[in-house]
Amino acid sequence: MSYLWLKALHIVAIICWMAGLLYLPRLFVNHVGRPLESEAAIMLTGMERRLIKFIMRPAALVTILSGGALLSTPGLVDWSSIWIHAKLASVLVLVVVHGACEVWQRQFAAGTNRHTGRFFRMVNEVPTLAMLVIVGMVVLKP
Repeated sequence: MSYLWLKALHIVAIICWMAGLLYLPRLFVNHVGRPLESEAAIMLTGMERRLIKFIMRPAALVTILSGGALLSTPGLVDWSSIWIHAKLASVLVLVVVHGACEVWQRQFAAGTNRHTGRFFRMVNEVPTLAMLVIVGMVVLKP
């Protein structure tokens, strides 16, 4: 029974983390080109900071910790299968994107962003692609 609760917690945390990873780059798209002291930039900076602090960081932590606990469940994973390695590589991509988003948020707050809206639109696709790989690997286990 505790395994099922842990799995449920893991899934909810993933949903919250993915929501942030998909939404934050869209906020960045809207933030590009706004003067640092403009009302819009101040509002976006606050939204971005709160999204990272109150949703993304806690959700990422719970996702990783609960995922690690699930991985340590005896007999759950056949480590000789390719699917688990592809899934974990895709999770690593999400962690890297998350870290980059934290850096970009600080750059926006400091007025030092050098990326374009197009760049952030492309970044916005990376979590979606990683999610497709992760779900495909977990469900299909090729």
